[in-house]
Amino acid sequence: MQNFTFWNPTKLIFGKGQLEQLKIEVPLYGKKVLLVYGGGSIKRSGLYEKVTGLLHEIGVEVFELSGVEPNPRISTARKGVEICKKEGIEFLLAIGGGSVIDCTKLIAAGAKYDGDAWDIVIKKAFPREALPFGTVLTLAATGSEMNAGSVITNWETNEKYGWGSAVTYPKFSILDPVNTYTVPRNQTIYGIVDMMSHVLEHYFHLEENTDFQDRMCESLLITVMETAPKLLADLENYEQRATILYSGTMALNGILNMGYHGDWATHNLEHAVSAVYDIPHGGGLAILFPHWMEHNLSVKPERFQQLAVRVFGVDPEGKSAEEAGLEGIGKLREFWNSIDAPARLADYEIDDSKLELMADKAMANGEFGTFTKLTREDVLEIYRASL
Repeated sequence: MQNFTFWNPTKLIFGKGQLEQLKIEVPLYGKKVLLVYGGGSIKRSGLYEKVTGLLHEIGVEVFELSGVEPNPRISTARKGVEICKKEGIEFLLAIGGGSVIDCTKLIAAGAKYDGDAWDIVIKKAFPREALPFGTVLTLAATGSEMNAGSVITNWETNEKYGWGSAVTYPKFSILDPVNTYTVPRNQTIYGIVDMMSHVLEHYFHLEENTDFQDRMCESLLITVMETAPKLLADLENYEQRATILYSGTMALNGILNMGYHGDWATHNLEHAVSAVYDIPHGGGLAILFPHWMEHNLSVKPERFQQLAVRVFGVDPEGKSAEEAGLEGIGKLREFWNSIDAPARLADYEIDDSKLELMADKAMANGEFGTFTKLTREDVLEIYRASL
C-alpha cells in the first residue's frame, strides 16, 4: 500500500425530500446562479419547477444553460463560461447526471481562466480557482457528484479526455433516489455498468497489502449485481434506486482506492471510441472491459482469480489461476448480457473501418494504464476482439 492523503470536501446530502436543502446551501455562495442541465427530462419530471421554485423563494437571480450532451462538448462548456463572465455568475447548480456535472466543472474552472476552456482539458492550463457549484443528481453512474474529475469531448477534432483539479469538487450534492425514477431502462443499465467499471478500474493494480480495499471493492460489486435485476424489474422501487445511487457515488469518490492507483486503461479505450462514434459511455465499457481483462489476464492471473472466486463464485478447485480468472471474466460478461448491456461494437454498427483512427485517439498521450502499459498494437487487438 502506498502512502496517501484522503481529502474530499463535498457535502453529500442523501435521501427523500432533501431538495429543500437548496434553501440552506445556495445562499452560502451567492445570489446569481447559473442552472446547468441537459434535455427536457427535468422539466417533464417536474424537477426543474421544484428547483427554480426553491431558488426564487430565497431571492436568487437564475440564469440557465440547457442542452448539455450525454458526452458533454467543449462548445457547450464555452457557452456556459461566456454566460458566467458576462452576467457575473456567483454559483452554478448542475441538475442532471454525470455529463451535466462534468460540463459544470469545466464551466466553473473556465469562468476563472482568461484563455479557452479546452486548454484546461488538454492540461495546457491548470486551474487555481473555480466558481463554486453544487449538484442535484438525477442519474446513478459516474460518481461525478462527489469527485473532482470531468470528461469533455471536442467533437470538431474527435477528442475526448478526462481531467480534474482540486478546485472542482462540488460544494454539495443532493441525492434523492426519487429523482432517478424517470431514468429509462437503458440509461439505468449504462449507469450500472459504469459504476461497476469504476470499481474494476480500481481493482486492477499492482500494489500489495490492500486487503481491506479489495474487500470494499468486492462488496460493492456484489451489492450492485444483487440489486440490478431487482431494480430493472421495478424502476420506481425506492430501496433499489437508493442502493444503486449510493453505490455509484461510493465507486468513485476516493474511498475505495486509498493507498493505490487503479488502471483506467479501459476508460481511455472507451473515450476514443465515443469520441469517434458518440456512443453511450456505459455501453462502450460493457463491450470493452471483458476484452481488456482477457488481453491482460497473464499480467497477474492471481488477481483475476481472486475476483472470480470472491465476486463471481468461481470454484478454483483443480484450476490454474488463469483458468479461474478466465471463468470469472466469462461470468462478468454473462451478468452484463443478462441485464441487456451491449456485447459487441457491432451493436452500435461499428465496424473495422475506423479502428486505426480510434487507436490514434487512444494513443494521443502515449502508452497508458498502470496495471500494464498498453501499446498501440495492444489497443488495436482489444478493439478487434470487441468488434
